[in-house]
Amino acid sequence: MSSSKVNILIVGVGGQGTLLASVLLGNLALKKGLDVKLSEVHGMAQRGGSVVTHVKISDETVNSPLIEEGDADVIIAFEELEAYRWLSYLKKGGAMYVNTQQILPMPVIMKQAEYPDRIIETIEKKAGRVKAFDALSIAEECGSVKAVNVVLLGAASKDLPFDEDSWIKVIEENVKPKFVELNKKAFAMGRQA
Repeated sequence: MSSSKVNILIVGVGGQGTLLASVLLGNLALKKGLDVKLSEVHGMAQRGGSVVTHVKISDETVNSPLIEEGDADVIIAFEELEAYRWLSYLKKGGAMYVNTQQILPMPVIMKQAEYPDRIIETIEKKAGRVKAFDALSIAEECGSVKAVNVVLLGAASKDLPFDEDSWIKVIEENVKPKFVELNKKAFAMGRQA
């Protein structure tokens, strides 16, 4: 992955903090003097529907905010099924970070469909680099399930062109003061995951 151009797809379910994750990434890129474009798509997000954010970062002008299929350097997935749904967007040799949490979509809850088995195995067969782990448990250990987003950013941070100090600074500047220490811990634990 070129450090001068990075395409990141953030996918999850409404209420998981995907939008804050994209704001942190966008502000981090701006602080480094890079051009950044964000595009958020919500599918009934307030009711647990799919949410996807396209984040394009470059040292040149970014013309379109949307990432095309097969062009994401990194996919950060807040839920297993969302990781599977967006897998075709990962570029060959790209990295995928997956929270192993499963949130049942409405058709599964209503017994009109089944949640697929062995999603992580399927993803690992099709993607080059996959890091699947229980980010929810790490967030709980840090003090809040809402820190899943920052745990995942911490894990993915090694594949992104920003140093650790810059990440910490952007967390301090964009998270409510009473949650800063919790999120810094979540980021550090995600980096170690």
